[in-house]
Formats: sequence, structure tokens, C-alpha cells
Amino acid sequence: MGKDYYKILGLAKGASDEDIKKAYRKMALKYHPDKNKSSDAEEKFKAVAEAYEVLSDKKKRDIYDQFGEEGLKGGVPGGGGEDGGHFTYTFSGDPRATFQQFFGTNDPFAHFFNMGMDGHGHPHGHPHGVFDNMDVDDDPFVTMMGGGGPRLGGTRRAFSFNPHDASRPQGGKGRHQDPAVTRDLYVSLEEVAKGVTKKMKITRTVLAGDGRSTRREEKILTIDVKPGWKEGTKVTFEREGDQTPGKIPADIIFMIRDKPHAQFKRDGANLIYSAKVALRDALCGTRVSVPTLDGQRMALNFSNEVVRPQTTKRLQGYGLPYPKDLQRKGDIIVHFDIQFPASLTESAKEILSEVLPL
Repeated sequence: MGKDYYKILGLAKGASDEDIKKAYRKMALKYHPDKNKSSDAEEKFKAVAEAYEVLSDKKKRDIYDQFGEEGLKGGVPGGGGEDGGHFTYTFSGDPRATFQQFFGTNDPFAHFFNMGMDGHGHPHGHPHGVFDNMDVDDDPFVTMMGGGGPRLGGTRRAFSFNPHDASRPQGGKGRHQDPAVTRDLYVSLEEVAKGVTKKMKITRTVLAGDGRSTRREEKILTIDVKPGWKEGTKVTFEREGDQTPGKIPADIIFMIRDKPHAQFKRDGANLIYSAKVALRDALCGTRVSVPTLDGQRMALNFSNEVVRPQTTKRLQGYGLPYPKDLQRKGDIIVHFDIQFPASLTESAKEILSEVLPL
């Protein structure tokens, strides 16, 4: 009997995409070997990653729901879908890569214990107050990443000034505004490709009605990350910082940052992929399978071509969208990492010296 991926994540078969994300987040944290030292933690951590890889991908999930694990892995005729195409799936075997892609880090717990914290548990370089209890879509690792103190700036205005908002000081003459508070917002390449909405919870100080006493307030700030946004894009929430008598509240700025990706690096709208090729295959011919952000794999045929270290190939239109023209996409640029052997036997050297050209 095949694996029950729904049971592994503690879900029913009709679970939503959001349910699957939440279940993976919970189970991956529970069984992460850096935290869970039980003897079966590594095995469960791997099982959770495989279950998430299948159920979070529509094509894999549809095949699994219809044919089970056997059909998903090519053991059932017709398992390729309604069009009869051939499809097989094999888990990568690296649950940490899945974890890194989801959370943006492969060593999350360092961000909670001592690393980058002052003696009171606050991140170094950030003022106590507005970010004390900040959450990004319930993803703690995103909120703890990044660094640097408050910075002035902000280009993309998320909110405009409302002159009728009593929380904003009127008549700024003689008032000084606190420096802007800047925070990195990490998004995955998959989120950049399609766009995503992030909800940020902040805790700030606000003035009471008398204009002198203060109280603490929680507020949700919503950020619509548009498809193709470049790293470094800034989203500014005007005057949403702590309120202090006699001062204008600081702007809060979120700066878009790329989460590390297990397979790609971004170069503008292009994606860079490095394919490992054995030296024998590079010389004698091979086929290279290249992943894409939407889960497809594209084949490059080198049956009649030598793959050199400087060889590059482009898969046009498989990169990220251009933010000003969403109909256009960048490319996947494939580089090749030729795997040379560490040593050769004398007989191998003799054979190569005879057959290889000078």
C-alpha cells in the first residue's frame, strides 16, 4: 500500500492549499532534526517534505488523488494524466532543501536563540516598539531575518496621508518626524512570479485622546507584492510608527528581498540554473533535465554535442515576468558544472591519452 501523504500532514483529502501550507509549516518545525532529537525525527522530517512537495503541486496532487503513490511514480498506466502523457515523480531526498525553499533559511533556530539578539531578545539594530510583535503570514523566520537599523527612504507609497485621521498630527509646523523604520520582507521566487499578499502585524505606541498619554496597539499592514517586483523595491506606510507627543510618527518601510532558492538565482527577470554534468556525459553526450518555477522540467539534448564548462543555454520565457509588462518573461539561463574525477588510474590515463585529441 502506498504512502498516505494526507495522513502524514494530518489532513483530510479535500484540504485547501492554505491548509497544506499551514500543516507543512507545523510538522516541519516539529520534526526538524536541529530541534527534535528523537530517533525517528529525521525520517518523519523527510516524509513531511515529500508529502508537501506532492500535495502543494497541482499536477502531482491530481495524479496522486486519482492513482495513489504508485501512479504518481509511474507504476500505473495512464498515470500521466488525461492526455496520456508519461509522468513520473521521485522525491529529491533532501528535505532541508524543501525546508529552505519554504522558509527562506536552512538554519532557522539560530534566529530565535541568541543570534542577532540583544540581551532582551530584540534583534540588534532595531528599535524596541513597532516591530516587537511582528508576524509575516504566521511565518516567524521571515520576520526574524534581515538586519540593519532604521533607514530613511521609501519609494512606493502603500498608504497616502489622510488629513482626517486623528492619529496623524495636524499642522506639521515645528514638528520633527522620527527616522523611517525599515524592515526586509523576504519573498520566494515563486511568489515573485505570481504575486502575493503579505500581512504584517505590528505593535506600536499610539496617543490617547488627550494627546499626552499613550497605549499599545496592534495593527495589520497589508502588502500586495506585484508579479516581477525587483529585489530592493520599497513599500512605505506613511506615519505608521510609534506616536510620541510633539513628534510626527515615523514611516514604516518594507524592502523586498529574495528568499534563497534551492535551484535558482535571480538576475533581473532571468533565472540562473547550474546543472551538474559528469565529465563522461559532457564528452560523450547526454540529456539534461532543467526545472522551472511552475514545476515543469525541460529537457536539453546534448546527444551530438560536447558540453564545455563555458557552455550556456537559454530557455526563453521561463523566467520571471517584467513588472511593467506582465506579458513578457525573462529566461532560464543554464550554466554547466562539469564534474571532474578527483583522480585517475594509470590504465584510465593510458586509454584517455590514446583516444583524446591533442
